[in-house]
Amino acid sequence: MKFGTKKAGAFAALAVAAALVLTGCVDTGAGSGGGGSEGGSDNLAITFLPKNLGNPYFDTSSKGGKAAVEEIGGTFAEVGPAEATPDAQVSYINTATQQGVGALVVSANDPKAICDALNEARDAGVKVVTFDSDTNPECRDLFINQADAEGIAKVQIDLIAEQIGNAGEIAVLSASANATNQNAWIDLMKEYVASEYPDITLVETVYGDDDDQTSFDKTAALLQTHPELKGIVSPTTVGIAAAARYLSTSDYKGKVALTGLGTPNQMREYVEDGTVTAFALWNPEDLGYLAAFAAAALIEGDITGAEGDTFDAGDLGEYTVGADGTVLLGDPFVFDADNIGEFDF
Repeated sequence: MKFGTKKAGAFAALAVAAALVLTGCVDTGAGSGGGGSEGGSDNLAITFLPKNLGNPYFDTSSKGGKAAVEEIGGTFAEVGPAEATPDAQVSYINTATQQGVGALVVSANDPKAICDALNEARDAGVKVVTFDSDTNPECRDLFINQADAEGIAKVQIDLIAEQIGNAGEIAVLSASANATNQNAWIDLMKEYVASEYPDITLVETVYGDDDDQTSFDKTAALLQTHPELKGIVSPTTVGIAAAARYLSTSDYKGKVALTGLGTPNQMREYVEDGTVTAFALWNPEDLGYLAAFAAAALIEGDITGAEGDTFDAGDLGEYTVGADGTVLLGDPFVFDADNIGEFDF
């Protein structure tokens, strides 16, 4: 049972899911070959390629994807690099293409770096769905967007503004410098701060590369560089947890606010001990679930990715393709001390 149809709000435990590496042939089902013709295909081999493996966020999105693929009657695999670098995903795309999977579901480390490989996959008949972090639109068939970019930016700035009394210096601790989604959110955060919170100054954006220790160290450096810092916004689940870990045992606890995009199980102890007041997230399990159903609809020829196409997404109901081949999951959900105990993700 999934929490929320068009809301976010869940995450899986922090255990790292075992990754299935594409070393042997993927079972592509009956009538295999490429990804299908205009009339559709029964090749329901769907491979998820997150930004990196060992990331709790993607462990959970893949959990949702696997559940959906099993409901559909397809074959699920997850592959990916250890580090979220721009070109690290290319070899996995090439291997999946050679193996003739029906669809690739990709969270892009860079909007351009994997485009050639993805288009080669598409030329070979593989359907390409991006989720969480998009490529350039011409490199994929659909993008499953976790939430409206403006809404994601707004909720994080509104949260930090409330926590620091609408005034003071804030900084952003992001993932990689090339992350499509986070760069878009940060640009919108800057615009929103300038228009709605004139007494708040965003003094610096730093990048933890979705690595726990790097994000921890960047948090320490921010606080040393900006002694008047009032708050940190971290729009990445790895970053916000690492920043909370640093703050929780430092003299800055209770003095420097922290919010961003986190998971209930990652953040529970920091909410309960007063390090963090509130944070937000959509449901990444639902995101992976929706992406898998979208991939299957493309494979089977039920949709082409054109604006106005509709498809069924199992427990989540019916979805409609919007402009630029984008499907929107829903709005972010805010977790705080009053509700975090209701979630076990």
